[in-house]
Formats: sequence, C-alpha cells, structure tokens
Amino acid sequence: MKMLIRSASKLRFPSQATSSAMSHTNSATCRPPFPFPRRASFRRFCYAVPSSGSFSALSSEKVRPKLKQPIVSSLEIGGVKIAKDDVVRESDPTNNVPDGIFSKLGLQLHRRDNHPLGILKNAIYDYFDTSYSTKFVKFDDLCPLVSVKANFDDVLVPADHVSRSYNDTYYVDANTVLRCHTSAHQAELLRDGHTHFLVTGDVYRRDSIDATHYPVFHQMEGVRVFSPDEWASSGTDGTTYAANDLKKALEGLAQHLFGAVEMRWVDTYFPFTNPSFELEIYFQEKWLEVLGCGVTEQDILKQSGRKVDVAWAFGLGLERLAMVLFDIPDIRLFWSNDPRFTSQFSEGQLGTKFKPFSKFPPCYKDMSFWINDSFTENNLCEIIRGIAGDLVEEVLLIDNFTNKKGMTSHCYRIAYRSMERSLTDEEINKLQWDVRETVQSKLNVVLRQPRGKTTVEGHEVSTLNSDLPNLQV
Repeated sequence: MKMLIRSASKLRFPSQATSSAMSHTNSATCRPPFPFPRRASFRRFCYAVPSSGSFSALSSEKVRPKLKQPIVSSLEIGGVKIAKDDVVRESDPTNNVPDGIFSKLGLQLHRRDNHPLGILKNAIYDYFDTSYSTKFVKFDDLCPLVSVKANFDDVLVPADHVSRSYNDTYYVDANTVLRCHTSAHQAELLRDGHTHFLVTGDVYRRDSIDATHYPVFHQMEGVRVFSPDEWASSGTDGTTYAANDLKKALEGLAQHLFGAVEMRWVDTYFPFTNPSFELEIYFQEKWLEVLGCGVTEQDILKQSGRKVDVAWAFGLGLERLAMVLFDIPDIRLFWSNDPRFTSQFSEGQLGTKFKPFSKFPPCYKDMSFWINDSFTENNLCEIIRGIAGDLVEEVLLIDNFTNKKGMTSHCYRIAYRSMERSLTDEEINKLQWDVRETVQSKLNVVLRQPRGKTTVEGHEVSTLNSDLPNLQV
C-alpha cells in the first residue's frame, strides 16, 4: 500500500487504498495534518437538490449550543487520534461545529457488519465485486475533515452556491470543513491513479429536524474511468459510451437490492456531471428515487491529469435506501444502541424488516417569536438539537405572519419523543425552557408569551392566540 504525504497548508489528507480482494472492513487510513491553520483564513448535495435557505457570508454569526451530556476530548479515525480542540473551537469565529457533531466523528456506522448501513454497504460491494471481477477499490475510512477546495472547488461547486454557506455546512475553519458529501475525495483519488473506486463515509450537513433528516448521514460514491481505446470500437463517442455503461451498471444494482422492479431515468442537473440522471424505481406502489449519477465533467478529469479519458460517477444515501429496505421509520434509530434495535439485524441479511419495540407518545411544545433578518431555520434546529439531542423528533413551522409594522412572527411546533422510553413532564418542560432561553439569546429573536392551550393528537400544547388564529384556544 502507498502512503501519500502532503503539505499541511493545502489541507489534503493522505489515504491508503485497500485491495478489492480484502475484507469489506479493511479500508484506507487517513492522517489529518494537525495542527490545522488557526488563522481566519447539502440537503443531500451529493447528486441531489441543495437545501433551502438563503446564502450567508462566511462571517455570519455561528450558533454553538451546549450539549448536556459529557463529550470525549479525543477520538480515533483510521487509528489516528483527533483532539476535540482541533474540531470544536469556541474562540474561532469561523468555526461552527458543535459538541454533538464532534461526538459522532469516528462512530462509522457503515463499518459495522451487523448494522443496517453496514449490511447495505456490503450488499453493494458484493454487486460490484461480482459484476466487475473485484476491479473496484473500496475506501470506507477516509478522514471526514477535508479542505474547502476538495469539498467544493474540485467538484465544480459554484463559488456562490448555497451549500457553501455557514447555514448549510460545518466549518472547522475558513479553509476546512466536515465533508458534505463523499465526492470530496473524488478528485484526489483520480489524481492518485484510481480508475474504479467506491467511497463510503459519514457526511455532515446542517439541516432540518424530522424523521428523514439528520445532521450526520452516510453516502457511497462510485467512479469508473474509461480510456479512448475502450470506446473506440463502439461506434459512439466517449460520453455516450460512459452514459450507457453507467445506466446498465446501476440498473443491475437496483435489481440486486430491490429485485425485479420497474425503473425509469430522469434527466437532472448536478455541477459535477453532464449529462446527469436520477434513477427511480417503482417500489411499494410509488416511485422512489434511488440515486443520482452522470458522466463526469471533463474539467474534473483534466484537473486530475486525465485529459483524454471519460468517466461516470454516482452517489447514493445509505440511510435513504436502508429505511426502505429494512422498514425503519425514523432516521434516529440508526444511532440507537438499544439491543431491541441492534439485535434485529445480522450480517448479510439484507431487507430484514424492523419490528417496532415501543410506541411512546410524542409531547408537543409550541414556541413563537419575532424573527430578524439573519434568522434561519437551520440555526434554530441546530440549537434545539444541541439541547435535546435525539429526544427531538420534529421541528415544524406551523404559522407565520407579518404585522403592519413589517415585523414577522414564526411559530414552531417541537415534537419531543424518545424511541426507548416515556418522557416525563418535568424533563420536557426543562428542555423547552432551555430551548426558549437559548434561542432568544443566541438568535436575538423576541419571544412571544403563550396565552392559551390547544390539543394536538390528544396532547395539550401551549399556543399564542395571535399567532394561531385557526386554532381553537
């Protein structure tokens, strides 16, 4: 194996490739160049639609809610220790990584063979090993701390794209981020000479709170490169040849995972591929988006020293597919250590249906406030998640209006629910109080006081008469 040593100033991380014949759990080891520079220097963006929300400059106010549970001071990724102070920096205005996100680093759910994400990853590995005679090199332990250049510039993300904002991305400093997608490693691996590779890893996005969104999730990226002699006798140009091969490969993957299903291709747009497609399957009586893909933009290949080659690439979200294949209703469950969850899944058993082990009721709390021009919903969700952790199930905007003075009020309904136990009124009230106080102080909004109560799904919640004219209070 080859260790690649690079300058720390460029913030490019070394990696080791595994032989495709090795075990699925063997992988590349990365050594981040510590210390990082101290100076101020996607919804699913990987093959997907960017998240909503206005673009904000790098100087935007950060939000760093405090977590109540203790956080370890260091962790290991690929055998390398990473200190908390290298990722979470209280005094650095360019850093917006909270304690709760640092606590997820190194957990690598996708490397656990008895976990739904690991089972799915290995099933995809099996397909490519069988279909391509172990040509694809696999990486599943690459460091999630990457340069802004690798995460955005190298894959042609526009300089003014919303995914670059502090509202959407976790910045370690102005030059370093927690990767938003596994595409962050694509250009480096191409430069290193790889022509067939799969990259799996945890990715990080500031996002909304509901059953299908979480600030840490897992993706797989696949890339295959073709040289001119491979399409010379096909009677087609390189782009057409690569696109046809791509569709054939991914249709086979969909059948491998879902069985004999109806499929369709949808033309779309991604900055790093052209043409670009989404693959949808008809599954459980509805169309389901499986993945995004396309023919790699020539500029990416040229910058990697492959001026005459063409390539295809795809990206998929492991949680999105695993929730369907295993019937898992809430994305928070993937992080559960409860034996009633973990014991239901076994290595190699793709599609074992999850059996719910609890039906604890939700507790709803409403919060209303006057917003300011810098308010974003992602900042609000970051605070709530930082205080309540995985006890918060959903944050939903249920009402908003602008008064005659031009002031805008938002009312959010927060659903608290544990998947493992019943919550007490005392702990929920304490969480809600802490949320209100922190939102007011960190986001500089003006809270509005509750004036009444209503019932939602049989549960009493506080409301504001003026905010919710459609509710009976």
